[in-house]
Amino acid sequence: MFVDQMAAAITEARTMTRLDDLSRAIWQGWGANAVTDDQAQELASLIHARKLVMRGEVKPVGIPPGRPSIFPPRRAQRAPVRSVAIARRRHLAASGPLPPSIACKFTVGELAALRILTDEVREKGHCDRTIAEIAARAGICRSTAKNAVRAAAAMGLLTVQERRREGQKNLPNVVRIVSREWQLWIKRGGQRGGSQGSKTIGVKKITPTDKESKRDKENGFPPGISETRFQPQNTWDNRRRAIGKAGGV
Repeated sequence: MFVDQMAAAITEARTMTRLDDLSRAIWQGWGANAVTDDQAQELASLIHARKLVMRGEVKPVGIPPGRPSIFPPRRAQRAPVRSVAIARRRHLAASGPLPPSIACKFTVGELAALRILTDEVREKGHCDRTIAEIAARAGICRSTAKNAVRAAAAMGLLTVQERRREGQKNLPNVVRIVSREWQLWIKRGGQRGGSQGSKTIGVKKITPTDKESKRDKENGFPPGISETRFQPQNTWDNRRRAIGKAGGV
């Protein structure tokens, strides 16, 4: 029983300190006659092999030669139409995913990735999409999406929860926004000042007037046309002569 427990503990060990503790426990058990000489030597060999794997000197069992992982290599991710991807990332970056004071610290591609992340947080409270999904939706590469999340995490704007699984493909990380300013921006719908952001300030609305001269209405002139446009030329001549006589001309 002791040998099986120690062997399982050696296999699950993730640090050198843990292996040193197990090695000390094994030899203490050997001194107490809990294990035989052959069993102690076998466990010591397991610890030595595990240390070589952790140092990178020997690859774990099960990895095909010439490959760094047991999983198949990842295919390169490329946009079917590059111009469409560029237009998508520019549109997403210009949609206001972050407050201006924070958005100025990111590139256009990074802002597009954070737009996708913001939409997920608004709907579910967190984002659990893979980096590949975020990159494809934002029209960018995986590296740009990674850089956006890492930079935002380094600024303390969000947290990243890793979900690793031993011997299996890891689950997507869970990203949560912790920035108070960013959370308030999301609640307000990406507008400064909430509902006030949709109002235009400093612009006076001008509407054409529908008032008409009372005399024009009485004379039956069309709306917007003054009576003076329909006065004959001789009327103006008569007025000019009357003005001349009054002035003594």
